[in-house]
Amino acid sequence: MSEIELRNVGKNYGQVIVLNDISLEMGDGEFVVLVGPSGCGKSTLLRMIAGLEDITSGQITIGGKVVNNMPAKERDLAMVFQSYALYPHMKVADNMSFALKLAGTSKAEIKKRVDEAAEILGLEKLLDRLPRELSGGQRQRVAMGRAIVRNPRAFLFDEPLSNLDAKLRVKMRGEIKRLHQRLGKTTIYVTHDQTEAMTMADKIVVLNGGKIEQAGAPLELYNNPDNLFVASFIGSPEINLFETTYQGGTEVALRNGARLPLGRELDIPAGTEIVYGVRPQHITLDQTGVPATVTVVEPTGDAQEVLARIGEQDISIVVRDHDLLTQDQQIHLHIDPPRLLLFHKATGLRLR
Repeated sequence: MSEIELRNVGKNYGQVIVLNDISLEMGDGEFVVLVGPSGCGKSTLLRMIAGLEDITSGQITIGGKVVNNMPAKERDLAMVFQSYALYPHMKVADNMSFALKLAGTSKAEIKKRVDEAAEILGLEKLLDRLPRELSGGQRQRVAMGRAIVRNPRAFLFDEPLSNLDAKLRVKMRGEIKRLHQRLGKTTIYVTHDQTEAMTMADKIVVLNGGKIEQAGAPLELYNNPDNLFVASFIGSPEINLFETTYQGGTEVALRNGARLPLGRELDIPAGTEIVYGVRPQHITLDQTGVPATVTVVEPTGDAQEVLARIGEQDISIVVRDHDLLTQDQQIHLHIDPPRLLLFHKATGLRLR
Protein backbone atom coordinates (compact mmCIF):
# COMPACT_ATOMS: atom_id res chain seq x y z
CA MET A 1 0.00 0.00 0.00
CA SER A 2 1.21 3.50 -0.81
CA GLU A 3 2.16 5.62 2.20
CA ILE A 4 0.86 8.79 0.54
CA GLU A 5 -1.42 8.78 -2.50
CA LEU A 6 -2.97 11.54 -4.59
CA ARG A 7 -6.01 10.67 -6.71
CA ASN A 8 -7.10 13.15 -9.37
CA VAL A 9 -6.16 16.09 -7.14
CA GLY A 10 -6.85 19.59 -8.41
CA LYS A 11 -6.45 23.11 -7.08
CA ASN A 12 -8.13 26.28 -8.37
CA TYR A 13 -7.93 29.88 -7.23
CA GLY A 14 -11.20 31.18 -8.64
CA GLN A 15 -11.01 30.60 -12.39
CA VAL A 16 -7.25 30.00 -12.31
CA ILE A 17 -6.28 26.31 -12.44
CA VAL A 18 -3.07 25.80 -10.44
CA LEU A 19 -3.02 21.99 -10.38
CA ASN A 20 -4.98 19.71 -12.67
CA ASP A 21 -5.78 16.01 -12.19
CA ILE A 22 -2.67 15.03 -10.20
CA SER A 23 -2.47 11.29 -9.47
CA LEU A 24 0.64 9.98 -7.72
CA GLU A 25 1.67 7.19 -5.37
CA MET A 26 4.53 7.51 -2.85
CA GLY A 27 5.69 4.33 -1.19
CA ASP A 28 6.74 3.76 2.41
CA GLY A 29 10.30 5.04 2.86
CA GLU A 30 10.50 6.48 -0.68
CA PHE A 31 12.37 9.73 -1.38
CA VAL A 32 10.18 11.61 -3.89
CA VAL A 33 11.33 14.87 -5.47
CA LEU A 34 8.84 17.28 -7.03
CA VAL A 35 10.72 19.33 -9.62
CA GLY A 36 9.74 21.89 -12.19
CA PRO A 37 10.04 25.56 -13.17
CA SER A 38 8.79 28.40 -10.99
CA GLY A 39 5.00 28.60 -10.94
CA CYS A 40 4.41 24.97 -11.94
CA GLY A 41 2.51 24.19 -8.69
CA LYS A 42 5.05 22.02 -6.86
CA SER A 43 5.07 23.99 -3.57
CA THR A 44 1.27 24.28 -3.67
CA LEU A 45 1.04 20.51 -4.05
CA LEU A 46 3.35 19.99 -1.05
CA ARG A 47 1.27 22.37 1.06
CA MET A 48 -1.90 20.50 0.07
CA ILE A 49 -0.35 17.23 1.27
CA ALA A 50 0.67 18.96 4.51
CA GLY A 51 -2.85 20.31 5.04
CA LEU A 52 -1.80 23.95 4.72
CA GLU A 53 -3.86 24.38 1.53
CA ASP A 54 -7.33 23.03 0.79
CA ILE A 55 -7.79 20.92 -2.32
CA THR A 56 -10.45 21.80 -4.90
CA SER A 57 -11.01 18.27 -6.19
CA GLY A 58 -9.75 14.72 -5.80
CA GLN A 59 -8.51 12.82 -2.78
CA ILE A 60 -5.36 12.62 -0.63
CA THR A 61 -4.70 9.55 1.50
CA ILE A 62 -1.98 9.04 4.10
CA GLY A 63 -1.46 5.51 5.37
CA GLY A 64 -4.68 4.49 3.61
CA LYS A 65 -6.77 7.15 5.39
CA VAL A 66 -8.46 9.97 3.46
CA VAL A 67 -7.19 13.28 4.89
CA ASN A 68 -9.00 15.84 2.71
CA ASN A 69 -10.70 17.42 5.70
CA MET A 70 -8.10 16.54 8.33
CA PRO A 71 -6.25 19.56 9.83
CA ALA A 72 -2.50 19.78 9.36
CA LYS A 73 -1.66 19.06 13.00
CA GLU A 74 -3.40 15.66 12.82
CA ARG A 75 -1.65 14.40 9.65
CA ASP A 76 1.56 13.40 11.46
CA LEU A 77 3.79 15.13 8.90
CA ALA A 78 6.79 17.38 9.58
CA MET A 79 7.67 20.18 7.18
CA VAL A 80 10.97 22.00 6.63
CA PHE A 81 10.53 25.34 4.91
CA GLN A 82 12.71 27.43 2.60
CA SER A 83 13.05 30.00 5.38
CA TYR A 84 14.37 28.44 8.56
CA ALA A 85 11.40 29.81 10.56
CA LEU A 86 13.28 29.63 13.88
CA TYR A 87 12.22 31.56 16.96
CA PRO A 88 15.01 34.16 17.31
CA HIS A 89 14.72 34.46 21.11
CA MET A 90 14.91 30.68 21.70
CA LYS A 91 18.06 28.64 21.93
CA VAL A 92 18.60 25.73 19.54
CA ALA A 93 17.37 23.10 22.01
CA ASP A 94 14.20 25.09 22.70
CA ASN A 95 13.52 25.64 18.99
CA MET A 96 13.82 21.90 18.40
CA SER A 97 11.61 20.92 21.32
CA PHE A 98 8.90 23.59 21.12
CA ALA A 99 6.30 21.43 19.36
CA LEU A 100 6.88 18.60 21.84
CA LYS A 101 6.34 20.96 24.77
CA LEU A 102 3.06 22.14 23.25
CA ALA A 103 2.00 18.51 22.89
CA GLY A 104 2.64 17.89 26.60
CA THR A 105 5.57 15.48 26.10
CA SER A 106 7.49 14.71 29.28
CA LYS A 107 10.79 16.53 29.93
CA ALA A 108 12.73 13.25 29.92
CA GLU A 109 11.30 12.24 26.53
CA ILE A 110 11.95 15.72 25.11
CA LYS A 111 15.60 15.62 26.22
CA LYS A 112 16.01 12.13 24.78
CA ARG A 113 14.60 13.12 21.40
CA VAL A 114 16.51 16.41 21.19
CA ASP A 115 19.78 14.68 22.08
CA GLU A 116 19.17 12.00 19.45
CA ALA A 117 18.38 14.56 16.75
CA ALA A 118 21.38 16.69 17.73
CA GLU A 119 23.64 13.63 17.44
CA ILE A 120 22.25 12.76 13.99
CA LEU A 121 22.75 16.33 12.72
CA GLY A 122 25.99 17.22 14.52
CA LEU A 123 24.35 19.90 16.67
CA GLU A 124 25.48 18.66 20.11
CA LYS A 125 27.74 21.67 20.75
CA LEU A 126 25.21 24.21 19.47
CA LEU A 127 22.19 23.45 21.65
CA ASP A 128 22.73 26.50 23.88
CA ARG A 129 23.19 28.99 21.02
CA LEU A 130 20.65 31.42 19.61
CA PRO A 131 19.79 31.34 15.87
CA ARG A 132 21.68 34.60 15.23
CA GLU A 133 24.87 32.87 16.40
CA LEU A 134 24.57 30.15 13.73
CA SER A 135 25.55 29.93 10.07
CA GLY A 136 22.93 29.34 7.37
CA GLY A 137 23.77 25.65 7.19
CA GLN A 138 23.55 25.28 10.97
CA ARG A 139 20.15 27.02 11.03
CA GLN A 140 18.88 24.63 8.38
CA ARG A 141 20.08 21.70 10.49
CA VAL A 142 18.13 23.08 13.43
CA ALA A 143 15.01 23.31 11.27
CA MET A 144 15.56 19.69 10.24
CA GLY A 145 16.13 18.73 13.88
CA ARG A 146 12.82 20.33 14.84
CA ALA A 147 11.17 18.01 12.30
CA ILE A 148 13.09 14.91 13.40
CA VAL A 149 12.20 15.18 17.11
CA ARG A 150 8.52 14.86 16.24
CA ASN A 151 9.18 11.38 14.78
CA PRO A 152 6.57 12.00 12.05
CA ARG A 153 5.12 9.60 9.52
CA ALA A 154 6.77 11.52 6.66
CA PHE A 155 9.00 14.53 6.04
CA LEU A 156 8.15 17.37 3.65
CA PHE A 157 10.90 19.70 2.41
CA ASP A 158 10.02 22.92 0.53
CA GLU A 159 13.18 24.11 -1.28
CA PRO A 160 15.22 23.90 1.96
CA LEU A 161 18.60 24.67 0.36
CA SER A 162 17.74 27.66 -1.83
CA ASN A 163 19.13 30.19 0.69
CA LEU A 164 22.53 28.49 0.92
CA ASP A 165 25.65 29.08 -1.18
CA ALA A 166 26.61 26.54 -3.85
CA LYS A 167 29.25 24.66 -1.82
CA LEU A 168 27.01 24.38 1.23
CA ARG A 169 24.10 23.20 -0.92
CA VAL A 170 26.15 20.22 -2.08
CA LYS A 171 27.12 19.38 1.51
CA MET A 172 23.55 19.69 2.79
CA ARG A 173 22.25 17.53 -0.08
CA GLY A 174 24.43 14.71 1.19
CA GLU A 175 23.31 15.26 4.77
CA ILE A 176 19.60 15.13 3.86
CA LYS A 177 20.17 11.95 1.82
CA ARG A 178 22.04 10.31 4.72
CA LEU A 179 19.28 11.42 7.09
CA HIS A 180 16.70 9.74 4.88
CA GLN A 181 18.73 6.53 4.69
CA ARG A 182 19.11 6.48 8.47
CA LEU A 183 15.48 7.23 9.38
CA GLY A 184 13.81 5.39 6.48
CA LYS A 185 10.82 7.74 6.44
CA THR A 186 8.84 8.73 3.35
CA THR A 187 10.22 12.06 2.19
CA ILE A 188 8.75 14.55 -0.30
CA TYR A 189 11.20 17.19 -1.44
CA VAL A 190 10.41 20.23 -3.60
CA THR A 191 13.07 21.93 -5.71
CA HIS A 192 13.51 23.76 -9.01
CA ASP A 193 17.08 22.42 -9.26
CA GLN A 194 17.18 19.30 -11.43
CA THR A 195 20.68 18.44 -10.13
CA GLU A 196 19.25 18.15 -6.61
CA ALA A 197 16.47 15.99 -7.99
CA MET A 198 18.84 13.67 -9.90
CA THR A 199 21.24 13.16 -7.00
CA MET A 200 18.72 12.72 -4.17
CA ALA A 201 15.55 11.08 -5.46
CA ASP A 202 14.28 7.53 -5.61
CA LYS A 203 11.48 8.96 -7.77
CA ILE A 204 11.37 12.27 -9.62
CA VAL A 205 8.03 13.88 -10.47
CA VAL A 206 8.38 16.52 -13.20
CA LEU A 207 5.63 19.16 -13.01
CA ASN A 208 4.83 21.76 -15.64
CA GLY A 209 1.85 24.06 -15.90
CA GLY A 210 0.01 22.35 -13.05
CA LYS A 211 0.25 18.81 -14.38
CA ILE A 212 2.64 15.87 -14.17
CA GLU A 213 4.76 15.50 -17.29
CA GLN A 214 6.46 12.29 -16.13
CA ALA A 215 7.33 10.42 -12.93
CA GLY A 216 9.99 7.77 -12.47
CA ALA A 217 13.52 6.93 -11.35
CA PRO A 218 16.15 9.62 -12.12
CA LEU A 219 18.00 7.64 -14.80
CA GLU A 220 14.72 6.56 -16.39
CA LEU A 221 13.75 10.20 -16.91
CA TYR A 222 17.25 11.05 -18.13
CA ASN A 223 17.53 8.21 -20.62
CA ASN A 224 13.87 7.75 -21.59
CA PRO A 225 11.96 11.05 -21.33
CA ASP A 226 8.38 10.85 -22.55
CA ASN A 227 8.39 14.31 -24.09
CA LEU A 228 10.41 17.31 -25.09
CA PHE A 229 9.82 19.20 -21.84
CA VAL A 230 11.22 16.41 -19.64
CA ALA A 231 14.20 15.89 -21.95
CA SER A 232 15.08 19.59 -21.86
CA PHE A 233 14.49 20.01 -18.10
CA ILE A 234 16.43 16.96 -16.91
CA GLY A 235 20.16 16.83 -17.59
CA SER A 236 23.15 19.15 -17.19
CA PRO A 237 24.46 20.58 -19.46
CA GLU A 238 21.13 20.83 -21.27
CA ILE A 239 20.32 18.53 -24.15
CA ASN A 240 21.09 19.77 -27.69
CA LEU A 241 17.88 20.23 -29.68
CA PHE A 242 17.64 20.84 -33.42
CA GLU A 243 14.41 21.45 -35.31
CA THR A 244 14.31 19.76 -38.69
CA THR A 245 12.02 18.07 -41.20
CA TYR A 246 12.21 14.33 -41.76
CA GLN A 247 12.44 13.54 -45.47
CA GLY A 248 12.98 9.78 -45.16
CA GLY A 249 16.21 7.81 -44.93
CA THR A 250 18.66 7.48 -42.04
CA GLU A 251 19.78 11.12 -41.78
CA VAL A 252 18.24 14.53 -41.25
CA ALA A 253 19.39 17.87 -42.62
CA LEU A 254 19.66 21.07 -40.61
CA ARG A 255 18.66 24.36 -42.15
CA ASN A 256 22.30 25.12 -42.99
CA GLY A 257 22.69 21.85 -44.89
CA ALA A 258 24.64 19.94 -42.22
CA ARG A 259 23.47 16.35 -41.91
CA LEU A 260 23.00 14.44 -38.66
CA PRO A 261 22.68 10.64 -38.39
CA LEU A 262 19.51 8.82 -37.32
CA GLY A 263 20.80 5.29 -37.66
CA ARG A 264 17.39 4.06 -38.81
CA GLU A 265 14.36 5.04 -40.82
CA LEU A 266 11.56 6.59 -38.81
CA ASP A 267 8.01 5.28 -38.89
CA ILE A 268 6.54 8.69 -39.73
CA PRO A 269 5.55 10.33 -43.03
CA ALA A 270 8.18 12.24 -44.97
CA GLY A 271 7.74 15.97 -44.38
CA THR A 272 7.00 15.56 -40.64
CA GLU A 273 8.63 18.26 -38.51
CA ILE A 274 10.67 16.75 -35.69
CA VAL A 275 13.08 17.81 -32.95
CA TYR A 276 16.42 15.99 -32.95
CA GLY A 277 17.91 15.69 -29.45
CA VAL A 278 21.31 14.49 -28.30
CA ARG A 279 22.84 15.00 -24.88
CA PRO A 280 26.32 16.60 -24.67
CA GLN A 281 27.61 13.52 -22.82
CA HIS A 282 26.59 11.28 -25.73
CA ILE A 283 28.78 13.01 -28.32
CA THR A 284 32.42 12.00 -28.81
CA LEU A 285 35.29 13.24 -30.97
CA ASP A 286 36.28 11.14 -33.95
CA GLN A 287 38.46 11.33 -37.05
CA THR A 288 35.34 11.42 -39.19
CA GLY A 289 31.75 12.39 -38.51
CA VAL A 290 29.95 15.72 -38.36
CA PRO A 291 32.41 18.62 -38.92
CA ALA A 292 32.27 21.41 -36.31
CA THR A 293 34.26 24.44 -35.17
CA VAL A 294 35.09 25.03 -31.50
CA THR A 295 33.86 28.40 -30.21
CA VAL A 296 34.09 28.13 -26.39
CA VAL A 297 36.02 25.74 -24.12
CA GLU A 298 35.30 25.50 -20.36
CA PRO A 299 37.65 23.09 -18.53
CA THR A 300 35.97 21.58 -15.46
CA GLY A 301 38.85 19.45 -14.19
CA ASP A 302 37.78 15.98 -15.23
CA ALA A 303 36.27 17.12 -18.55
CA GLN A 304 35.83 20.01 -20.98
CA GLU A 305 32.44 21.55 -21.65
CA VAL A 306 32.72 22.66 -25.25
CA LEU A 307 30.47 24.82 -27.39
CA ALA A 308 30.95 24.25 -31.12
CA ARG A 309 29.27 25.37 -34.32
CA ILE A 310 27.76 23.10 -36.95
CA GLY A 311 27.22 25.46 -39.82
CA GLU A 312 25.09 28.18 -38.22
CA GLN A 313 23.94 26.23 -35.13
CA ASP A 314 25.56 25.71 -31.72
CA ILE A 315 26.09 22.29 -30.16
CA SER A 316 27.30 21.48 -26.63
CA ILE A 317 29.72 18.62 -26.00
CA VAL A 318 31.27 17.15 -22.85
CA VAL A 319 34.75 15.96 -23.82
CA ARG A 320 36.73 13.57 -21.61
CA ASP A 321 40.19 11.99 -21.95
CA HIS A 322 41.34 14.43 -24.61
CA ASP A 323 43.87 17.23 -24.91
CA LEU A 324 42.50 20.69 -24.20
CA LEU A 325 40.67 22.03 -27.24
CA THR A 326 41.15 25.59 -28.48
CA GLN A 327 38.92 28.25 -30.00
CA ASP A 328 38.43 27.89 -33.79
CA GLN A 329 39.81 24.34 -33.74
CA GLN A 330 38.23 22.07 -36.36
CA ILE A 331 36.80 18.83 -34.93
CA HIS A 332 34.55 15.97 -36.01
CA LEU A 333 31.67 14.74 -33.87
CA HIS A 334 30.47 11.16 -33.52
CA ILE A 335 26.80 10.95 -32.54
CA ASP A 336 25.71 7.50 -31.36
CA PRO A 337 22.25 6.87 -32.92
CA PRO A 338 20.98 4.56 -30.11
CA ARG A 339 21.39 7.49 -27.67
CA LEU A 340 19.34 9.93 -29.76
CA LEU A 341 16.09 11.38 -28.42
CA LEU A 342 13.63 12.29 -31.19
CA PHE A 343 10.38 14.20 -30.72
CA HIS A 344 7.36 15.18 -32.78
CA LYS A 345 7.61 18.97 -33.03
CA ALA A 346 3.86 19.67 -32.95
CA THR A 347 3.03 17.52 -29.92
CA GLY A 348 6.40 17.38 -28.14
CA LEU A 349 5.93 13.62 -27.67
CA ARG A 350 8.79 11.18 -28.02
CA LEU A 351 9.25 9.27 -31.30
CA ARG A 352 10.24 5.75 -30.32
